Amino acid sequence: MKLVVLRLGHRKARDKRITTHVFLAGRALGADAGVLCGENDEAVLKSVSGVAGNWGGRFPVKHSPSYRKTLSGLKRRGFRVAHLTMYGERVEAVAPAIRRKARGRLCVVVGAEKVPGDVYRLSDWNVAVTGQPHSEVAALAIFLHELFGGKELAKKFAGARLSIVPQARGKKVLAAKPRGNQKRIYSRNAQL
Repeated sequence: MKLVVLRLGHRKARDKRITTHVFLAGRALGADAGVLCGENDEAVLKSVSGVAGNWGGRFPVKHSPSYRKTLSGLKRRGFRVAHLTMYGERVEAVAPAIRRKARGRLCVVVGAEKVPGDVYRLSDWNVAVTGQPHSEVAALAIFLHELFGGKELAKKFAGARLSIVPQARGKKVLAAKPRGNQKRIYSRNAQL
C-alpha cells in the first residue's frame, strides 16, 4: 500500500515538535511519504529527512501551501482519504473496509489546528480513535496498527546507516560499514 500522511494546519511556533513526531511515527509504522500543509517549516522537513537518511528507507516529505489542491490531486491519482478525528467512525470497525477499498493508495489526514469542515466532506472516511481528546501521534499510531494488522512492526528499512539491536537490557546501536557489514557504535548496559 502507498500511504501518505498529510499534516494539516501546521503552525511553526506551536506545532514543530508534534508535527515532527507525526511524520516520524508515520514513517516508522508504514507510511511512505509526508505532506506538510500550513506554514512552511524547513526545520521540520530537514529533521524528518535526516532521520530517514540515518535510519533507512525512503520517506520524502514536502510542504504544500494548499491542502485542498493536495487532496484533490491525490484523489485524481486514485488515493482514498482517511481523516483522523474524534468525531468519526470507530477505527476498529472501519479499518478492514479501508484496507479493502483504498486499493493500495491512502492519504491519512492528521490535523493540528481546528479542521475546516470541507476536510470532513473531502475524506472518504472520518476515523475516530476512542472518541476522547488525545494526541495526534497516538491516533496515527493506533490507526496504522489497525490498518496494517500489526505487520508494520516488522518493517525493514533499506539503506539504514543506524539500526538498533533489540535486547532486554542496555542499548546497542549498529552503524553500517560501506560494504554492508555491521559495527557496534554505541552500547551501554543500563541497570534498572
